[in-house]
Amino acid sequence: MGKFIYEGAIKVDFDDRVLAHLMVVISAKLRRGESFSFSFKDDPSIGNGRTTVWIHSHASLVYKFYGSRQPPINRAWIEALIYTANSITGLHIVPEPPERSDDATAWIHEH
Repeated sequence: MGKFIYEGAIKVDFDDRVLAHLMVVISAKLRRGESFSFSFKDDPSIGNGRTTVWIHSHASLVYKFYGSRQPPINRAWIEALIYTANSITGLHIVPEPPERSDDATAWIHEH
């Protein structure tokens, strides 16, 4: 279980796999100079609500991973998360889709 820390005050637990994908998406958007909102469900211990933060280039972000290995990255999930980040509702976690193979890999398996 990893931790996303925003501005030193908001600390949210995420599975390391989820956190790794969030880090890729957030980093890509910030490298392009894009600001956006990020919404997530609150821990049941503080209620069943949700929190939204504004991610921008001057925000203090910390990604704390508890596992020692980098989880494998699912490109299809990255694309789905980027799609939400580019929408009016902002970045939010969506279920992980199956990883897509490229046409060459699909062709090899078919023949």
